Amino acid sequence: MSVKLWSKRKIKRMLENQILTKRMLKMIGGVFFCFILVFILIQNILLPQIHLKGRHDTTLSYKEKYVEKGYKASFLGKDITKDVDVHGKVNEKKLGTYKIIYHVSVGPLHKKTVRVIHVRDMEKPIINIDSSDIYLCPGDEVVPEKVSATDNYDGDLSNKIEHIIGKDKDSIIYRVRDKSGNISEVSKKIIYKDIEKPILKLIGNETLFLFVGDEWKEPGVEVSDNCDDDLSSKVTRTGEVDTSKPGEYSITYSVKDSFGNEESIKRNVVVSERGRNGTIYLTFDDGPNSGTTNVILDILKEENVKATFFVTNKGPDDLIKREYDEGHTVALHTASHDYATVYSSDEAYFNDLYSVQERVKRITGYESKIIRFPGGSSNTVSRKYSSGIMSRITAEVLNRGFKYYDWNLSSGDAGSTTEASGVYNNVVSHLSHDRINMVLMHDIKSYTRDALRDIIRYGKENGYSFEKITMETEMITQRVNN
Repeated sequence: MSVKLWSKRKIKRMLENQILTKRMLKMIGGVFFCFILVFILIQNILLPQIHLKGRHDTTLSYKEKYVEKGYKASFLGKDITKDVDVHGKVNEKKLGTYKIIYHVSVGPLHKKTVRVIHVRDMEKPIINIDSSDIYLCPGDEVVPEKVSATDNYDGDLSNKIEHIIGKDKDSIIYRVRDKSGNISEVSKKIIYKDIEKPILKLIGNETLFLFVGDEWKEPGVEVSDNCDDDLSSKVTRTGEVDTSKPGEYSITYSVKDSFGNEESIKRNVVVSERGRNGTIYLTFDDGPNSGTTNVILDILKEENVKATFFVTNKGPDDLIKREYDEGHTVALHTASHDYATVYSSDEAYFNDLYSVQERVKRITGYESKIIRFPGGSSNTVSRKYSSGIMSRITAEVLNRGFKYYDWNLSSGDAGSTTEASGVYNNVVSHLSHDRINMVLMHDIKSYTRDALRDIIRYGKENGYSFEKITMETEMITQRVNN
């Protein structure tokens, strides 16, 4: 057989095999396609069906409550939703991936569908900082602020904060990243300019008290500034104190730094005449009180005598208004007269004092700064509530511009004396032409009311004069015992 004939036969067999292979592949493909069709038919027609409402794969934020969107099941057109068993829970307070499994059976036929829920931290941390611009003195180094950061999942991230200073030192960025990769940034602009006022501090008290003829010695002020080193030579002073005559004077100190920021502070100086011997100051505590204070005011008006009323927060407003309108001094005693409250602390004392001061100002429009401590400055009952409080507040009231007055003559009407004759005798028997007579009485007592006219007439007949307390009156004080 020739080689040429053999080659033709071989080629023919190869072609026939290829054709046979293609036919077999088509047959296998057809069978597979039929299998797929049958599988789809079984899955979608012959098996139960579960249709989920909403997405099959969803994401929740941390602590966001999971709400089931719902589902529906059917078999051969019949609703079998009630037969579906649902398994699985979502813990919204823990990051992770959770599955909710829906399963239904009809005889031997089963169907299962899965919903996947991802609980993720998608909230950025919070950087707790004032985002306003930073002002620095020229030449100062940028010092990062102490800032804090909190995260809804990680908690405190303060120690994770990074700061980035701009190339030209004109900005600073605070950045923090939580464990879930959420990033927060706060950028602040840096401006090299002084916008702060200098600080002025008085040397000595804000209010100073002098007598006529005393020498005025300027205590001065201390000055400091955040950028300028020494501004002492730039402090100016306006106002004068004339100790040759009584009055209230003010000194204003001012200073301006090199950036034009200006500050001022004021000191008050009260120049008083020393009290004249033989003067009687009638002072009444604890009022006003209907039935007594109003009658006392009638007597004072008829006798043309001015007095001082140390009032409380009790009693009618109209009597305080009348005291003021008729030219008497409305002074401050206490809002509550409750020692346990008033002397429980320095702050409590001043809260009480300012309360009664506000009442007087509301009624009269006048801001009184003349006071009398409950029990007097020498009281010892305050020890029970705060050791050393009287030593502290007697100094502090003066620093705040108040003047306090005790007494050197008591009518006894707050003690065992309960008759007008006793009040009268206690007062007139202790009057003296050799001193100021600061008389303690209480306008809430009927026997004090009934003794008053005779006391006044005795004073007039025996050469005494009557005055009310003013801010120029010399303070009569007792020894502080606490």
